[in-house]
Amino acid sequence: MVSFTINGKQLRAPEGTTILEAAEKNNIPIPHLCYLKDINEIAACRMCIVEVEGTERYQPACNTEVAEGMVIRTNSPGVRLARKTNLRLILSQHNSTCTTCVRSNNCELQKLSYDLNIHYQPYNVKPEKSKIDLSVPIVREASKCIKCMRCIQVCDKIQGMHIWDLAGTGSRTTIDVSYSRRLKDTDCTFCGQCVTHCPTGALTVRDDTVKVLYALADPEITTVVQIAPAVRVAWAESFGLSKRYATAGRMVAGLKSLGFDYVFDTNFTADLTIMEEGSEFVHRFTHKGKYRWPMFTSCCPGWVSFIKSQYPSYVDCLSTAKSPQQMFGPIAKTYFAEKMGIDPHKMFVVSVMPCSAKKAERELPGMDSACGDPDVDVVLTTRELCRLFRSDCIVPSELGEMPFDSPLGSSTGAAVIFGATGGVMDAALRSAYYLVTGNNPDPDAFAAVRVNKPWKEAVFSIPKAGDVKVAVVSGLSNTRELMEAIDNGEVDYDFVEVMACPGGCAGGGGQPIHEGQERAADRGAMLWDLDKKCEIRYSHENPEIQELYHTYLKKPLGEKSHHLLHVEHKVERKN
Repeated sequence: MVSFTINGKQLRAPEGTTILEAAEKNNIPIPHLCYLKDINEIAACRMCIVEVEGTERYQPACNTEVAEGMVIRTNSPGVRLARKTNLRLILSQHNSTCTTCVRSNNCELQKLSYDLNIHYQPYNVKPEKSKIDLSVPIVREASKCIKCMRCIQVCDKIQGMHIWDLAGTGSRTTIDVSYSRRLKDTDCTFCGQCVTHCPTGALTVRDDTVKVLYALADPEITTVVQIAPAVRVAWAESFGLSKRYATAGRMVAGLKSLGFDYVFDTNFTADLTIMEEGSEFVHRFTHKGKYRWPMFTSCCPGWVSFIKSQYPSYVDCLSTAKSPQQMFGPIAKTYFAEKMGIDPHKMFVVSVMPCSAKKAERELPGMDSACGDPDVDVVLTTRELCRLFRSDCIVPSELGEMPFDSPLGSSTGAAVIFGATGGVMDAALRSAYYLVTGNNPDPDAFAAVRVNKPWKEAVFSIPKAGDVKVAVVSGLSNTRELMEAIDNGEVDYDFVEVMACPGGCAGGGGQPIHEGQERAADRGAMLWDLDKKCEIRYSHENPEIQELYHTYLKKPLGEKSHHLLHVEHKVERKN
């Protein structure tokens, strides 16, 4: 422990603690902009400078450690002036059209300008110019970039994809796609982690709300919307609602208020995915010599993109089952359309997802199996849903609760956990056990895959089938380590679940952004809690899934199921 003084207050902290950490632990605010603990501690923005007695220059609090006897002043007149000067210089290269920026009111640069009382600009403002490419889900506006380098560090350290890099020199230094490429020509998985860690609106997810509003306004179009599991535990954060009011029922009521004809639950097709993917795994596992191992889940489009570009020789190990989002589209435009007498060509299917990569998934080959039109017409993120509510003057706390529509609105506890890392594996094993033995396991028998670790391993015994070696991993850097271990023969698995975003969909790139907070674990815990409270916790016991197979699909892996619910994964070469 070392003793030191901050603003006249005598304090102690462990050796190696930075001034910023010591100050935060003692409720002493120090402004900062580029800092991300353990990820970006490079003092690029110089907003956290403090005065340390006995030193000639101001020191960055984020990477200067406290020392015995150190005397620190965080807000002296000189420090205040220097911070304002630094911030004004940053703003001199920033496009400050806050009123039309999606990060307005949730922007660290905007907040810092307000907090430091910046109300005039003595310097000429010359934002960087660049073209905006709306053909991909991730959009970069160079004029709003503050060169904090968070995106580089997140992509390098958390996801290991190295998509972003420094470009130019001197005053022309900027951040751009590495090797002077276009984003569409890179191996970017569109996971959106760079977006959720960007402090400004320099990186955003493409907004597709206008397309939805046009469809809602067209009286000849039947609008259908599906809501992903992880959305229900995050959508209300933007409105500051307590758990009591942050219910799926109020979200359904809000979507009905927007004008959607039918509001369904992606959990329904999560159960359907388990029936298809679980059956596929049982078939492969009981005919082990015919297949290459392990079998990988295919629900996460970021992961599917990753394996295609980074480990293409393993693509045939992917489950052929489509994701719940992409199963919902063809079921809505065939089974439901026929049931209701709706022309599928006049049905507009919207997905609300916690994920930015889902926008790219809907455009992949094979995602038009219902009637030749895209199975899913538009994908919105959780943040876009919240913006639609606000723009339509919907006050969620004032809404009553409404149920999901039928028959694509029922689900089980096994479905809701799809939004948490380990959830797909847990749900699949519950039904795989039943498909092999004819009996249900304890719904919590596979809790070992729920351990809050980035890479989890377990072995489960299924009578009549044998021991099943499984692994669960989230985050693409962790995924690369797992794939290297598999490729080198260091580990051996039968079934592997992969989610591109740390913590799974709960921490997806389309979820609400909270500066300095990682909420994936908390949201995931809420999903596991919802599972425990469900009356039915096995996908194969969903009565409406049973009805779907009885009257329409006939059986998992059958001819109709294969046509609508499965896809052949192909490696796509970039230009």
